[in-house]
Amino acid sequence: MTSITIVGAGYVGFSLAVLLARHHQVQVVDISQERINAIHDKRSPILDLDIQRALDTEALNLQANTSLAGSVETADYVIVATPTNYDPDTNFFDTDSVSLVCEQALQFNSNALIVIKSTVPVGFTDQLNQKLATDRIVFSPEFLREGQALTDNEYPSRIIVGAQTDQARGFAELLSKAAKKTDIPILLTNGTEAEAIKLFANTYLAMRVAYFNELDTYAAVHGLNTKHIIEGVCLDPRIGHFYNNPSFGYGGYCLPKDSKQLLANYDQVPQNMIRAIIDSNVTRKDFIANDVLKRQPATVGIYRLVMKQGSDNFRESAIQGVMKRLKSKGVDVIIYEPNLREPTFFNSRVYANLTNVKRDSDVIITNRRCQMLSDVHNKLYTRDLFGMD
Repeated sequence: MTSITIVGAGYVGFSLAVLLARHHQVQVVDISQERINAIHDKRSPILDLDIQRALDTEALNLQANTSLAGSVETADYVIVATPTNYDPDTNFFDTDSVSLVCEQALQFNSNALIVIKSTVPVGFTDQLNQKLATDRIVFSPEFLREGQALTDNEYPSRIIVGAQTDQARGFAELLSKAAKKTDIPILLTNGTEAEAIKLFANTYLAMRVAYFNELDTYAAVHGLNTKHIIEGVCLDPRIGHFYNNPSFGYGGYCLPKDSKQLLANYDQVPQNMIRAIIDSNVTRKDFIANDVLKRQPATVGIYRLVMKQGSDNFRESAIQGVMKRLKSKGVDVIIYEPNLREPTFFNSRVYANLTNVKRDSDVIITNRRCQMLSDVHNKLYTRDLFGMD
C-alpha cells in the first residue's frame, strides 16, 4: 500500500485525499485545527456533497493532523496543495507556503516525490529545485470545479505531471488507477510546460467567459436577443454549447489570479489578448452596474455572493465588483448569503431572511437564476440565460 501525505485540506488537497484514501494510506496536514477536527469527525472541511457522502459511507484509510513532522517521513509521495493567492504588489502568486513545505519535506524525507498541486508561476518548480539542490519536486496541475472536486478527480479530463521520470509516471498512474474513468490521457512534460498548461487552460476559460459576456453586452445595448445569437454561434461544433452562459464576470479561486499571473509571465513577451481578457472582466462589471443603475433603485438586494451552485466560495466573485460600483453611486446594498454569519459585509447589511430582502429591495440582482426568486421576477436583474454555470 502506497503512503501519501497531502499538505492542505482545501478543494484540491482534500478531494485528492478522499480519492486516494480508498486504495492507499493517506495523511492530511493542515494548519487549521478546525479543518482537522472536521476531518476527525467525518465532516468535509469543504462544501462538496460527494466528498461528504464518501466520508459517511466509505472505509477510508485517512488520518489528519496539523504537524508536518511525523507525517511525511515514510511517505512515498508528498502532495503540496497550499493556497497561492495572487499578490497585486509583486504581480506574482504568493508561493511562500509552497516553498516552505517543500523545503521541510525534503528535510524529513530523502526519497519521496514531492508533487506541487498548488498553482504557481511559470518557471517556479525549476527555480525551487535549483534553490533546494534537488530534482524531487515536480508540478502536476489540477483541473477541478468547486463543489465537484471529487467527481473531477474520479473522471479527470487528463493527468499531467511536469517530469519525464519513472517516479513521475508512477504518480500519474497512481491517480489514473484511483479514478473511475478509464483511458485517461496522461501527459508527461517538463515542469515549466506543466505550469504553463495550467495558466493557459484557465486563461482560455476566462477568455471564453469574457467573450460571451461581451456578446451579451452588445446584444443588450442594441436591443437584440442574446440567447438567439449565442445559440446560433454555438451550433458550430468548433465552438460548442458550453461555457457560454452570460454572467457578471469570471471570479473565484482560479480564473482571476491565473489570468493575472499569466499576464505577469508575459512581461518580456509581446501580447495583446491576455491583457484584454483581464480588462474585459472589469468592463463587464461596469456595464452590469450601469445597467442596474438605469432602474434608479434606492436599495439593491444581492442574492448570494457565491460564484455558482453547490459552492460556498465567494472569493473575488464578480457580484462583489458590481456591489462596489453600486455603492459608490450612493445605492444602499443589502445581502442575502447563508454562508455569512456576520451582520455586515463590507459595510453592507447582511439579512438572514430572504423574505426581508425581497421586501426591502427595489432591485434584486443574482448571477444565476433561482427558484427561490420566482415570486419577485419583476424586481429581478440577472444575465443568466440557460440556468447553468
